[in-house]
Amino acid sequence: MLVHTMTPSATLMSKMHAVLIKDGHGPIENLYIGETDKPVPAKGEVLVKIVAFGLNRMDHYQRQGGYPIPPGASSILGVEFSGRVTELGEGVTRWVVGDEVFGLVGGGAYAEFINCDEGLLLKKPGHLSWVEAASIPENYITAYQALVKYGEVKKGDHVLVHAGASGVGIAAIQIARELGAATVTATASTAEKLNWLRSIPNGATHTVNYRTEDFAAEVKKTTNGKGVDIVIDFVGQSHWAKNVESLAIDGRMTILAAMSGNEVSTVNLGPIIYKRLRIQGSTLRSRSVQYQTELITSSIFRDIIDKVTGVNGGGPIRTYIHKVSIFFCSSDAVGHGHTIPQVYPWTEIQSAHHEMADNKNSGKIIVEVR
Repeated sequence: MLVHTMTPSATLMSKMHAVLIKDGHGPIENLYIGETDKPVPAKGEVLVKIVAFGLNRMDHYQRQGGYPIPPGASSILGVEFSGRVTELGEGVTRWVVGDEVFGLVGGGAYAEFINCDEGLLLKKPGHLSWVEAASIPENYITAYQALVKYGEVKKGDHVLVHAGASGVGIAAIQIARELGAATVTATASTAEKLNWLRSIPNGATHTVNYRTEDFAAEVKKTTNGKGVDIVIDFVGQSHWAKNVESLAIDGRMTILAAMSGNEVSTVNLGPIIYKRLRIQGSTLRSRSVQYQTELITSSIFRDIIDKVTGVNGGGPIRTYIHKVSIFFCSSDAVGHGHTIPQVYPWTEIQSAHHEMADNKNSGKIIVEVR
């Protein structure tokens, strides 16, 4: 009988490092870098060596045990990444080994390697860094789905975007402006975030602090009493009544999450009926590969992505990496401050998750595999 014994190098090549969760779920302190099986690309899949990956709110909920993993997806956290193609599965025709790409997956991006369906990858343009490319997939596909596919945004529309300083919020604001929205009102919780959202190119035309102001009343003023045509909401329960109040006749609302809770104690159906409102709930991660591929390959989405540059790229749509404020004293003891991009090495994954959990970010939190 022939017994096959793996060489040490073969054994090593079958494993990789990834961010894992002690006990399967739990607090941020349960995150650690450990060894796990290296994926092997199946038919139609591409193996990518990851350079950088993005953090998303769903990662936070999954780590806590509160976000169901789509059937067949990796239990490792992470749904977006940038990297280089290293291996092709059977039948792959769109990519070759060595291609620089960024893409979307159902899970597994917090790792050295990942399998991705060939239709869910995009070619990384030379003008985008690895970090910038990793910040795009989940944000821009989600924003496109909510604003264009369901919101049916058109020139002259009035748009309200909640969680405006989040990655999806920033993408939605800019896409709406680029597609001709008359006004884009963004909500956030601090003056610093609101000021920043108004200051960026193609940023919000108006902002509201949802903690201290009535955003429904504010958008009525902004739109001369009409209300907004589109609402993009991540908050849920606490915003429900004011969202309905904010909407104009034939308004459309896309609900992407329910951060304040799922249950609304009382609902007045009258405004929904007489204003002919359309209310659409949606997720992206649980959708079929075919659905996601159709979004990514649509001509409008491709046109949007072609216009995305980094913060200093000069494009009409830009991707923003989370920055931190630095304060220092000069020789004359006068204090000065500035901000710098905060990109985390994956050895500091716990710090990155704390930053997201504390809602400190304006822009995308990115982690590099180093």
